[in-house]
Amino acid sequence: MAKRMFLMLSVMAVLLTALGFIKFKQVESAVHAAAFQPPPEAVTSVVAQQEQWPATTNIIGTVEAVHGVTVSADLPGIVERINFDSGKYVRQGEVLVELDTRQERAQLAALEAQRDLAQVNFRRTQQLVDQGVISRQEFDQATAQQRATQANVAETRATIERKTIRAPFSGILGIRKVNLGQYLSAGSAVVPLQSLNPIYVDFGVPQQDAGQVRVGRTLRVTSEDLAGRLWTGRVTALDSVVDQATRNVQVQATLSNPEGTLQPGMFVQVEVVVGASRPVITLPASAISYAPYGDSVFIISDLKDPKGHAYRGVRQQFVKVQGSRGDQVAVVSGVKSGDEVVTSGVFKLRNGAAVQVNNKVQPENNPAPKPEDS
Repeated sequence: MAKRMFLMLSVMAVLLTALGFIKFKQVESAVHAAAFQPPPEAVTSVVAQQEQWPATTNIIGTVEAVHGVTVSADLPGIVERINFDSGKYVRQGEVLVELDTRQERAQLAALEAQRDLAQVNFRRTQQLVDQGVISRQEFDQATAQQRATQANVAETRATIERKTIRAPFSGILGIRKVNLGQYLSAGSAVVPLQSLNPIYVDFGVPQQDAGQVRVGRTLRVTSEDLAGRLWTGRVTALDSVVDQATRNVQVQATLSNPEGTLQPGMFVQVEVVVGASRPVITLPASAISYAPYGDSVFIISDLKDPKGHAYRGVRQQFVKVQGSRGDQVAVVSGVKSGDEVVTSGVFKLRNGAAVQVNNKVQPENNPAPKPEDS
């Protein structure tokens, strides 16, 4: 009996020793796993530099023609001749449409005959009044008759001229709205006409910035529909009142548009200077990690692990951004000139993560990019 009890105790002791050894190995493995450092993340970086950026504001503007009208008929009549093609350039004074003037020309011929007769009578009465044959009253009647016939001739000629519709200024024609033989009432549309060079851009500036926008200030205009194109112009006029609905002041700028690329009615992006230049740190937009609790960047520096070993790692730094230009973002606080900032791969980083810099391929960092497919 004692022998059997001794055997059972021996087996239990062996089992407890085996279980303790296994648990020891598990704890040792866990400790080693906790001390394991993941491999460094591959990132790109840039050394932060300070630049002078002008204080600008970006606003949506509308393109307006300096001269833009729908050419219309001044007097009623039938279209006898059309002398233009839709979409063509015309110069000021070019004849666009001629209305039928046969009746007016016949009236003109009759009035010219009356004028000629009145002139003959005027000369005859002038000789007679000088000789004292007729009274001064008869001479005055002949003078008035002569002037009346001349006025009638001038009026009819003006009517004929008004039935010849001309371009009021040089510009690009729109789509023709009349046909040959069509009867036009007074005011009937003939064709739109727009002067495209130079051209206006109208936009609103918030009242708090209106004092910084003055006549003569330069601005830049771009369009999402015309990628890669940039126009520069100057502020030429400011409205004298503040819009009560938007609290904006309307501003008008004039731009050179020699190719006619900007057309009336287009929406464009306007960048206008509203203050003096300010020093900022410029970084690629890909360097900024945007989050609801604050924007941040990762700065590369020499760090130490828990065992005191040095390594290249990152620390997260919250920043304040204010404005952008092309591929660049302006950082006004949080980064100093000379800091090495991660520019790509920020989404996979955490505070204290090890990194390996590889700058063979860098993200875009151009203040005025020009897309290849534009």
